[in-house]
Amino acid sequence: MMLNSFIWNIRSVKTQKAFHRVQMLNRHHKFFVIALMEPFQQVRTINQYIRRLGMCLANANCNGKIWYFVAGNIVVEVLMDSPQQITLKLFLQDLNQYLISTLVYVKCSASERIELWEDIYHLSNILSCSWLVGGDFNVVLNDEEKIWGNPFQPLDIEDFAFCINSCELEEVNFKGSPFTWWNGRADATCIFERLDRMLVNSLLLDNFGHIEVEHLARTGLDHAPLMCTYGDKHQKLVKPFKFLSFWIEHASFLDTVRHNWFRSCSTYVYLWG
Repeated sequence: MMLNSFIWNIRSVKTQKAFHRVQMLNRHHKFFVIALMEPFQQVRTINQYIRRLGMCLANANCNGKIWYFVAGNIVVEVLMDSPQQITLKLFLQDLNQYLISTLVYVKCSASERIELWEDIYHLSNILSCSWLVGGDFNVVLNDEEKIWGNPFQPLDIEDFAFCINSCELEEVNFKGSPFTWWNGRADATCIFERLDRMLVNSLLLDNFGHIEVEHLARTGLDHAPLMCTYGDKHQKLVKPFKFLSFWIEHASFLDTVRHNWFRSCSTYVYLWG
């Protein structure tokens, strides 16, 4: 069984085209969790959006910078709530699995980001099940994740990388553009960065078997939405048979085929090295 979740720094939930896109994507992919950063709306208005999304539960972190919506077959418990993150313990009833999801919207100041890294350190010491940390981190991990603009600060990267390594989190493979943020300019001041990402622990990889993130198109906004797909560990992957034509051009091809053709089926069949 496959599950999908969605994270986006939407930069105002009142942007009709943007929210309409969330609705359309949800109808197609049936997300079990949707997280929206920077909604620029009072939390009391969240109910009108939950109805339009067809989700069953919605709430926000303590400063209203992170909104989350949860489908009806999920049991939710808030484990930690602070200005830069909210951590949810989700019981996925269809899979009989627990998933901890830390949704982040990180501040631009390196000194303020330290508070989030400390929250994540704390969580890593108390959690013992599948864990995902995702959202807008407002910092890159290396020089390949930024094009143009002011040089990145090595100390910022070191703090972020140290947090990831210390908490034994891993990057998730992704599809799409390597840059999730664009400053909207096409001249000499143009900047591209990878500010949004998903990180997971080894237990999540063990329990779900397959996880992949897709960086969707920005469609006019500065941040790209992130769609995450999960599969359970018992999922059977069908690998297609492949035959490479250069094999038949090898000098020993026919002899190798003839030799293996008459072997017992219980014998290991091999080709040349």
